[in-house]
Amino acid sequence: EKVPALICSLDRDAAAIALVDSNLHRENILPSEKAFAYKIKMEALKHQGTSSQVGTKLRTDELIAQQAGDSRNQVQRYIRLTNLIPGILGMVDEGRISLTPAVELSYLKEAEQKDLLETMESEDCTPSLTQAIQLKQASLQKTLNMDMIFAILRQPKANQQEKIVLKVN
Repeated sequence: EKVPALICSLDRDAAAIALVDSNLHRENILPSEKAFAYKIKMEALKHQGTSSQVGTKLRTDELIAQQAGDSRNQVQRYIRLTNLIPGILGMVDEGRISLTPAVELSYLKEAEQKDLLETMESEDCTPSLTQAIQLKQASLQKTLNMDMIFAILRQPKANQQEKIVLKVN
C-alpha cells in the first residue's frame, strides 16, 4: 500500500531530463531508445538554456556526452537515428544494421527509406557501410530510385567474398 518516494517540483524540461537520465542508466538499452532519449534530453536542455547556466560555452551535445560517457560525435550519431523509418530502425535494434551504416541511411528521404526497406526485405540483405554511403550520395544527387537501390545492394560486399589462399613452400 505504501511505496517510498521522493516528491520534487520539476518543470517539464527538468522532468524530461530526469526521466531520460534514469532510463539511460539501464543495463540493456536499444539503440533506438538511446537515440530518442538523447534527442529528448537535447531538446529539453536547449529549451532550458542549460549550457549558459553552467557558465561554459559547452554545446548541448557535448554536455550530454559528458554526462552519458559517450563522445559528442556518438551522441550526434544516435540522435541521427531518429530520422530513420521504424522498419529500418528496428533492424538497427535487432543488430542487423550497424550504427554507422544506419547513420548514413538516416539522410535518405522517407520515401527512399521505404523503397530501401522494401528492397532489403525482398532480397533478404542489408547494406554495408560502403553501400550506405553510396545510397546517401545518390539521394543527395537526386538520382536514387528503386533500380539504383537494387543495384547498390546487389554489389558484392568485401567481407562476403570468397578468398582462396594457396601457400607455396
